Formats: sequence, C-alpha cells, structure tokens
Amino acid sequence: MDQLFAPWRIEWVERDDDEGIDGCPFCVLPEREDASEARVVAETDRAYVLLNNYPYNPGHAMVIPRAHTGEYTALDDETLLDHARLKQRTIRALDDGFGPAGVNTGLNLGDASGGSIDDHLHTHVVPRWAGDTNFMPVTADTKVIVQAVDETYEQLREAFAEQEGARVADSGAVRIEF
Repeated sequence: MDQLFAPWRIEWVERDDDEGIDGCPFCVLPEREDASEARVVAETDRAYVLLNNYPYNPGHAMVIPRAHTGEYTALDDETLLDHARLKQRTIRALDDGFGPAGVNTGLNLGDASGGSIDDHLHTHVVPRWAGDTNFMPVTADTKVIVQAVDETYEQLREAFAEQEGARVADSGAVRIEF
C-alpha cells in the first residue's frame, strides 16, 4: 500500500461530519463568524469566494452566489454581474498570490454534470501550472497536493486584501467593494 504523509489533514478527518451545518452548506458557511474556519476568503453583497476543501491544486477556489439556486439562468442581473466580477477578482488574486501559468474555470450544472452539490451553483476556479499533472493520477489514482489548505487560505486572502476596494471584515474575510 502506498502512503502519503499529510498530518495537516487530521483536522479534516476528525471533524464532525455535520459540523453544525443544517441545510445547504453554501448558504450556511458564509454566515459563520470565523471566515477562516469556514474557508471563506473574500465576499461581496451577492457572492463570495470559498476555498475548496478537496482541491485539485493549491488555490482551488469556488465563487458562489449567495442566492440559493442550481440554475444559472435564475440569477438576477445584479447577482450575475457580481458573480462575474468576483470571478475576475479571484483570477487576479490567484495570479498575484500564486503565479500560475493558467486557470481553469467552470460550473457543474444539473445532476448529470458531475458536481457534488447541484442545488446551489458555484464556479470552480483552479490555478494550473505546466507540469502540475504527473504520473500519480494516472498510475496510482492519487493526486498530490503540495500545500496545506491553511497556508493556501492565508496566501489567497492576502492577495485579495491587496486589491483595490478591498478591506478585511470583522469575520476575517476580505470584503470587496466594486
């Protein structure tokens, strides 16, 4: 059996599965008092950025509208614009904080799309580097994440905080004003 040493993941392994979440996690998480505990990196009135707990790469974030819907066409114009602008800011923060060679973005819409939460839409924003895919996923069905989630959170939060119109809110998340 192959083993990967990742002691920083023990908090995630030992967590209570419900972790106090009743209902949709994407509706509840941004309401927590401690943004870092919820992994909320940045926020606006209509959307927020959540660091993915199961990242494909360091910096893998999700931009999530606060409106609870799984239908992209159900977003009102203000929410749609806010979501798009926050995706743009997320890409900028990833570029400034991590320096990737590229970024993948996308939505999983509907039951057959492959997403694990299909009743609250969210856009994945995944930084990519040349050579970030290697033999491990192909031969061992294993993805090696090279940075602890807590370190990734702080690095991305700092990159957001340096942007124009940004300030750190009481919760610890970076508040973005457009």
